[in-house]
Amino acid sequence: METGTIVFDPLLPWPVLWAAVALAVVFVGVALWRRLSAWWLRGFAYATVLLAIANPSLQIEEREPLTDIVLLVVDESSSQGVDVRPDQIAQAVAGIEAGISGLQNTELRVVRMGDADGNRGSLLMEALTDALADEPRARLAGTVLLTDGRVHDMARAPELPSPLHVLLTGTDEDWDRRLMVQNAPAFAIIGEPVTLTLRIEDQGAVPNLPDQAEIEISVDGEEPERFSVPVGEDLELPVTLRHGGMNVIQFTLPEAPGELTTRNNAAVVQINGVRDRLRVLLVSGEPHAGERTWRNLLKSDASVDLVHFTILRPPEKQDGVPVNELSLIAFPTRELFLEKVDEFDLIIFDRYKRRGILPSLYLDNVRQYVEDGGALLVAAGPDFASADSIYRSPLSDILPAAPTGRVRDELFLPGITDVGQRHPVTEGLMPVTDPEAEAPEATWGRWMRIVDVLPESGDTIMAGPEEAPLLVLDRIGEGRVALLASDHAWLWSRGFEGGGPQLELLRRLAHWMMKEPDLEEEALTATAEGQTMTITRRTLGEEVGEVEVTAPDGSVTLLTLKEVSPGRFSTDWVGPEMGLYRLKEGDQESVVALGPAAPREFEETLATAELLQPNVDATRGGVFQVASDVPDIRRVREGRVAAGRGWLGITPREAYLTADIRISPLLPAWAMLLLASLFAVGAWLWEGRR
Repeated sequence: METGTIVFDPLLPWPVLWAAVALAVVFVGVALWRRLSAWWLRGFAYATVLLAIANPSLQIEEREPLTDIVLLVVDESSSQGVDVRPDQIAQAVAGIEAGISGLQNTELRVVRMGDADGNRGSLLMEALTDALADEPRARLAGTVLLTDGRVHDMARAPELPSPLHVLLTGTDEDWDRRLMVQNAPAFAIIGEPVTLTLRIEDQGAVPNLPDQAEIEISVDGEEPERFSVPVGEDLELPVTLRHGGMNVIQFTLPEAPGELTTRNNAAVVQINGVRDRLRVLLVSGEPHAGERTWRNLLKSDASVDLVHFTILRPPEKQDGVPVNELSLIAFPTRELFLEKVDEFDLIIFDRYKRRGILPSLYLDNVRQYVEDGGALLVAAGPDFASADSIYRSPLSDILPAAPTGRVRDELFLPGITDVGQRHPVTEGLMPVTDPEAEAPEATWGRWMRIVDVLPESGDTIMAGPEEAPLLVLDRIGEGRVALLASDHAWLWSRGFEGGGPQLELLRRLAHWMMKEPDLEEEALTATAEGQTMTITRRTLGEEVGEVEVTAPDGSVTLLTLKEVSPGRFSTDWVGPEMGLYRLKEGDQESVVALGPAAPREFEETLATAELLQPNVDATRGGVFQVASDVPDIRRVREGRVAAGRGWLGITPREAYLTADIRISPLLPAWAMLLLASLFAVGAWLWEGRR
């Protein structure tokens, strides 16, 4: 197809040419004012000269017409996979393809949109924007969105040069029930109730159902408990955390007959349990250089309430001071060791020996306190090897090692045993000068005294000279016990021979005894980032089995862990879907949530055009229910209504590609000059004859 147009390429700049036009108009006006009969011939002469300067040319274009493009964006996110929507999508795509194929000079572009990375919902506008970037807007005759209308990025909606239509999936009979967590804290204090706010909500064409619904509540993957709760009302649920670290609480609604999906019938709340204040009872024997070490450690932590019991004047001391002149206040031993011992998180005996101040009944109560879940730390000195040792009391039933009666006063370098290298209390604690050496040497200082003990139970994680036990840990009933067979840990804090990690060691030891989850020697944990979970198995053994991962849909995957450090095995795994995953390896179990249990895609599942309606109206398009029928496709003029009953319209764009351009002058320069001369001579002759 060829088209011709006249174009101008003036020999002088346009301002000069327009000035010449103005001057010619003045000359013609003067001739008319003086009543010159040939003023019109003068005007033609001027016009011919100016036209020649404007240099008019005939431009002939050879055009190749381009097809109009109709863009079909198909929403294939997870919410479009429920009920009959997959069949509706297939039917609608086939209908649009058939309608476009019946139109001449029109082609269809189909763009399919799946789930977005992370929990960002349906990014339909992002998919539309990306599709528009690949197509020339001058050829876009119409856009069709095949979706349920649940769009989560409407703020990114682009401007369209042609009608926008929406084909809506779903039916008028759809209904759904969902579980929402209205309020859930990220942190809570262990042992104190915290309130969660839940709500069960029905949407759509809800059938005749009871006003109560059953809900299952499971904590850390344990057997769920079932409760009956009202529908459509906020429910305040008090929850008390039982342990520190991450507590995973899952709420599940059983499937109701006829609801669209159960993917929004669950909610997962992860609350980090923290201790309010740690109550520690420190019982010191005779004052010694290391006594201040324990006190400084505990007092440096603002979250620790410390009760320090020091025996300054034992009963056998005879110094002649009358009793009525002693200003010391009687220590409430009975109240502490009988009535309130259960209120302490940790009890420390620092170089304490039996002197009749604490009778066997009190010490037996401490033993019972440990078996019921308490924590006891014994920092032994020479008194532990004597006849007055607290080992020769009811505490012997829970202490992990027995004294031999020998105290070795010699310089020695504390070391970490093979078990200690895997134990979280001492893992990675020892710095070495050359890790590649066959016998690496530690860079910390030596101690000067160790009490010989014979391990009876537990794990020896630190050793002294000739592999003599130095630090022994054990679990007794529900509680924990630690025995440090030396009173010279304070040498590290004083910087003797370079010092050592004394504060870090004692901090880890105290936190392990108070059952901090991060310091459990046998643990299976998992952390999630997006769809990727990092599974870590910590153990005192040398190998672990495969981890059994149960997905939200019940499928089971076996994963092999690799050893990344002594006692620590790990692997990364990408979960196929969001939700709660259960992990199991041996007798260790754990749970981890990938994203929310109910992804954003399933927060609202009923189809609606409410969000898209303003954009459709702005382009004079239409909204159609796929469940009724796929509309016909017609051509309409630009600016006209592009939707009607049973049909949708597209606007022809008449775009073309210029294949060739030919430019030729309207008249040669000599012809223009001759024509102007004829007009000038004609004017002269006309006026001269007259």
